Amino acid sequence: MIQQTYLNGYYLKYEDSETGINYGLDYLRYKLQPAESVVFFNQAKAAGQAQFEDDYDRQFTLMYNSDGTFTLLKRDY
Repeated sequence: MIQQTYLNGYYLKYEDSETGINYGLDYLRYKLQPAESVVFFNQAKAAGQAQFEDDYDRQFTLMYNSDGTFTLLKRDY
């Protein structure tokens, strides 16, 4: 099921049944300072997407949607 949360001034959508997606959410929400995570949102808005990995090399993609929201996806290694 698609969930939506508000993170650092942006609406972020994610699939709650996707294995490991919470690691990406926690990384953006708790591990990074707000100014650091905003860099990924700005890059996704400018380029359509921004790829990043957490401290355990789990890989994620932040995509910009045409409705002004963002979608977080987990990538396989």
